[in-house]
Amino acid sequence: MRFGRFHIPANHIFLRTAKSAAFVNLRPIVPGHVLVMPETIVPTMAELSTEEYTDLWLAVRQVQAALATEFQVDAFNVAVQDGRAAGQSVPHVHVHILPRKSGDFERNDDVYEELDAWVPKEGILKEKGTIDVPDDEDREDRTLETMAAEAAIYKRILGGLDHDAKL
Repeated sequence: MRFGRFHIPANHIFLRTAKSAAFVNLRPIVPGHVLVMPETIVPTMAELSTEEYTDLWLAVRQVQAALATEFQVDAFNVAVQDGRAAGQSVPHVHVHILPRKSGDFERNDDVYEELDAWVPKEGILKEKGTIDVPDDEDREDRTLETMAAEAAIYKRILGGLDHDAKL
């Protein structure tokens, strides 16, 4: 499957719907930070058909349910950079889903700065509410094996969920 110009290995994809897919993140900001995208490669939401748009957001809801189970959270940041001027790094509509826990960032809105930088989860919590964020040149990609193992966990959870249930 393609994410813009990038190939996403099949074992990194943990949800496929009629028009969308969800996959693990190469450089997550927090544990469980994943992406959901439509199969159609377009840079803005306005370019999606109504069917594609609806399918994308239903997939987002399914993924949130799986992540809530895995990470024992009841809060999320759900973010879209809709076009290049909005900070979109890959010209393909995608939704960031970040499980959140109370106190995971010193200031709650700091998560948005992290989204802008799209830093890895290797930024370890030094103490409650502070994350040590490495500079861009110090960031390391996760291994393909680590990402495949994470996708397998989410795929298993999704298989056991009632997809019409609310969070």
